[in-house]
Amino acid sequence: MVFSRLWAQRFKKAVAFGLAALSTSPLYAQDVQKTSASVVMYHRFGEADYPSTNIKMEQFEAHIEEIKNGGYTVLPLPELVDLLNAGKPLPDKALSITIDDGYASIYEKAYPKFKEAGIPFTIFISTDPIDRGYAKHLTWKQVKEMSDDPLVYIGAHTASHLHMPASSEARIGSEMERSLARFEEKLGYRPDIFAYPYGEASLKAMSVVRGFGMRAAFGQHSGAVGSGDNQFYLPRFALNEKYGDIKRFQMVAQAKSLHVRDLGPKDMTIAKRNPPMIGFTVDESVGSLSPLACFASHEGKVRLEKLWERRIEVRMEKALPVGRTRLNCTMPAGDGRWRWFGRIFYVAP
Repeated sequence: MVFSRLWAQRFKKAVAFGLAALSTSPLYAQDVQKTSASVVMYHRFGEADYPSTNIKMEQFEAHIEEIKNGGYTVLPLPELVDLLNAGKPLPDKALSITIDDGYASIYEKAYPKFKEAGIPFTIFISTDPIDRGYAKHLTWKQVKEMSDDPLVYIGAHTASHLHMPASSEARIGSEMERSLARFEEKLGYRPDIFAYPYGEASLKAMSVVRGFGMRAAFGQHSGAVGSGDNQFYLPRFALNEKYGDIKRFQMVAQAKSLHVRDLGPKDMTIAKRNPPMIGFTVDESVGSLSPLACFASHEGKVRLEKLWERRIEVRMEKALPVGRTRLNCTMPAGDGRWRWFGRIFYVAP
C-alpha cells in the first residue's frame, strides 16, 4: 500500500509523540492513592453458534441483576479513565462495562437490557465490517443511535480488527487513520479510548495508538485496573459462555488490583529470550505476598522468587509457544475477594 507524503509525515509525528508520552505519563507515578476497579468485556449476546465469544441471555440477565443489586458503582469508561489519569480515589466495587467488535446482537439484545437498567457501557468497534455490510454486524444507523444515547460511549478498535503485534507501524497507522476518519464522518467525532483487537499489544502498537490521540487503551488480559497502571495497556475480564456463570462474574467484578510497578519485560511481544524473565514490584499497601500464586496458560502453576521484600520474579520452565500465552497472578484480598494481575504475551510464528 502506498501512502501520501502528508500522511507519512503525520504518522511519524504520531509515533514520536506516542513514544515520548509513554515515558512521561502521570500514571507511572507511584504516589497516587491505591484504588482499583474492574472492567468486564463481552462480544456477542444470545448467539449460541459462537460459544467462545458469546454470553447466554440467561447468564447476561443474571449479570444485570447482580450489577443492580450487588452494591457496585458502574462508571462510564471515560469517567473511569479520567479518575485513573488524575490519580483520584475510586469507589469500592467500581465497575465499567465494555463490548468488543460491533455485532448486531449488541443493539438487538444487550442495548435494550442496559437501557432499561440505566447501566452505561462502551462499544469498541472495528469499522470495516460495518462499511462492508457484514452479516450479524451493526449498521452505522444503529451505531449512531446508540452513540447519541448518554449511556453509550463508542471506542476505537482499528478498521479491520487488525492483529497489531504482527503488523508494521505503517500498517497500524493506516488502520488507525482509516477507522478514526470513518467515526468522524459517521458520528461527528473521533473516539479517544481504544481496545487492542484480540487483546494483544506491543510497545510499537502502544506508541502508535498514543500518537493518534488516544488517552487510554485496553487489552484482554485478566486483572483489576489499578491506580498507577499504564493507561495504554489496561486489563479487562473477558466473559463468555464458559466463563460467564454468576459466581465468576461476582469474583471478577469485585476483584482488586495487585498494584504492581517496575514491570518487566516491558514489551508483551517476545522476540528473543524465551521464556522471558518476568518480574514486578508490589505496592506495600497490598500487605503480605505469601499467598500470591501465578499460573501460565502453557505451563500451569509457575515458580515465584522474592528477590527482596516486594519484588517478585516469575520463573517459567517451558518456552512460550507460538501465539498468545496468558499469565495470571492472584491472592486473597479479604472479604471473599481477590487481587488479580494478568498479562498476555505474544510469540510470532
